[in-house]
Amino acid sequence: MSKLDKFVDHKIAQNLFIWVFLFLIFMTAIQNDNRVLTSLFAIALLAPPVYVNNLFILPFFKKSTGIFFSLFLLNTIVFTGISVLILNNVSEVAFAWSRYFNFLGIMVLSLVFASTIKIARDSFTRRQKEKEAELKLLKAQLNPHFLFNTLNNLYGLSVIKSDKLPGLMLKLSDLLRYSLYETKEVMVPLEKELTYLENYIALEKIRLEDKTVINLIKKGDFSTTQIAPMLLIVFVENAFKHLGAIRGDYSRVEVNIKGDANVLEFNCSNTMDTNMKSDTNLEMEKSGIGLQNAIKRLALIYPKKHKLSITQNNFEYAVNLKLHL
Repeated sequence: MSKLDKFVDHKIAQNLFIWVFLFLIFMTAIQNDNRVLTSLFAIALLAPPVYVNNLFILPFFKKSTGIFFSLFLLNTIVFTGISVLILNNVSEVAFAWSRYFNFLGIMVLSLVFASTIKIARDSFTRRQKEKEAELKLLKAQLNPHFLFNTLNNLYGLSVIKSDKLPGLMLKLSDLLRYSLYETKEVMVPLEKELTYLENYIALEKIRLEDKTVINLIKKGDFSTTQIAPMLLIVFVENAFKHLGAIRGDYSRVEVNIKGDANVLEFNCSNTMDTNMKSDTNLEMEKSGIGLQNAIKRLALIYPKKHKLSITQNNFEYAVNLKLHL
């Protein structure tokens, strides 16, 4: 979270901004010789009923609208009377109903304005928490999904007692260390994410050996860039998952990553078995939970900041992602 985001989310800063904004409105509306002192005095009279309304009365809005409006009306009438009495004592003038009703209108407008802002802010905070909860759930689903596929590979090699098993387990240890301990933040350094991809691809090279042509190309400076963790790995994993040879030729996986601090372009493609049915929709398979979660995470973390294209034909499956970081 940036310093600006922290400042915007700070409740004291929000309150100060609103009161300064109201002070400027009073400075414009009040027409007398001492507008500054009068504006400050008006805010001092309005602040107590506003905070009583927001902290103690507004919570009844969801529970009982009748109780809420009763307390809202009582709060308005009482503090309007108190304010008018204070104004009369300060200005040393007799009580007048016209002054009372004028200040009553100001009080109602102020409380409605404060209530609207409070409801909007609480709604925004609640939706942000819901998004964070959904992101945590999606990440929790993603990590076991990757582990399940990798353990299947380990099991296959253990059955044939392959000498590639120790190297594969070492790579898996590095991968799990990253996924379990270094992905707790919403964002991680892109360099670490790319190292994770390299380790995963190295793991697949050990498993596939000379059966598949695997290329990973990186271009750009990623030293200062951050990205959502465990995002790109889903597409790479999916490429190996659905890997197949073209007409008896070598199977192939190509991963191209280029970009800078602002834009990341990610391309991943793999050959497919020509015997697979052309109408197979890989995105909708029941086992494709990782891919579905990646699409959801992109929508949550990078709304209107990403362009994802997934294409498929009889020979190739390709993913193109453009990400504005």
